[in-house]
Amino acid sequence: MTEQATSISKGTIQWLQDSDPAISWQATRDLTDAPTEAVASKRAQVPHEGIGGAVLNLQQQDGSWRFRDAPALLTTLFTIQLLRATGIDSAEPAVMTAMDRLEVGVRWNNLGGRWDLRAPETAGNTFLEGEMEPCINGGALASGAYFGHPVEALAHRLLREQLEDGGWNCEAPKSSRSSFHTTICVLEGLLEYERAVGSAPEVAASRKQGEEYLLTCGLYRRLSTGETANPEFLEFAFPPRYHYDVLRALDYLRAAGVEPDPRIADAVEIVQSKLQTDRRWLLDAKYDEGIEVPLDEAVNQPSLWNTLRAQRVLRWYKQSFQNS
Repeated sequence: MTEQATSISKGTIQWLQDSDPAISWQATRDLTDAPTEAVASKRAQVPHEGIGGAVLNLQQQDGSWRFRDAPALLTTLFTIQLLRATGIDSAEPAVMTAMDRLEVGVRWNNLGGRWDLRAPETAGNTFLEGEMEPCINGGALASGAYFGHPVEALAHRLLREQLEDGGWNCEAPKSSRSSFHTTICVLEGLLEYERAVGSAPEVAASRKQGEEYLLTCGLYRRLSTGETANPEFLEFAFPPRYHYDVLRALDYLRAAGVEPDPRIADAVEIVQSKLQTDRRWLLDAKYDEGIEVPLDEAVNQPSLWNTLRAQRVLRWYKQSFQNS
């Protein structure tokens, strides 16, 4: 990897810092050596401006988020995931109020549509207690843990559903092979859960097995042939919803503090190859499932979110070699 690929220009940093507070504060934290006070000052803007403020303002009185005719389950799940991605401080009073409203008001049997009937044994669960599919439950666990409501029973349900190859699949037990999509959702949930509760050896061991599944596949290849498992894994989208891609996986490994090893080298090269001459990354794909908060990013145009995530992944990868 070249020095040019892993360095970031002052212009790109300024572009990120001049954007939405959710991006600006993370760029300051992850890509500069700014003092803690400067980072905290930028982060404090997130609940009041831009994406973070919009998400909080759009919550319904019943605690859900709704958008047109989209299932309230998905709109609520995707919106709360977006709020977590902003890195908003969960101790902010407005955030705590929103989470309390969600926890008290939303049950799996009052979201409307087919979700009422699909899982009668979990119908009375609160939103953060989860339902049946591990991809959805991974998102619910991550959100609950991040916002101060870690659910032990949901974490242990996911541990029981782990497959022999180390990952997870919403189609199990019909399918005994793990799904990249489901696995990344669960891994993110388990990581947030560990951060919330502290030492959780059983959860940590399960998460390490899931990471090993992805690493054994080089983050995007079929074990049987070595070919790309799905071309969409090489297309970087934000927000990803429940979709897997290489950048999402690498950013997870970075956040989890995993030490890079040779098995991710090809995936890192894919990220590097997408760097444009203006030192930015494009939005490769966009998933339009129901969410009301506009991100103002278009496919094949420069993406603040992808640039932020790609650059901090490359920085993490480079620093691992400098420290070895």
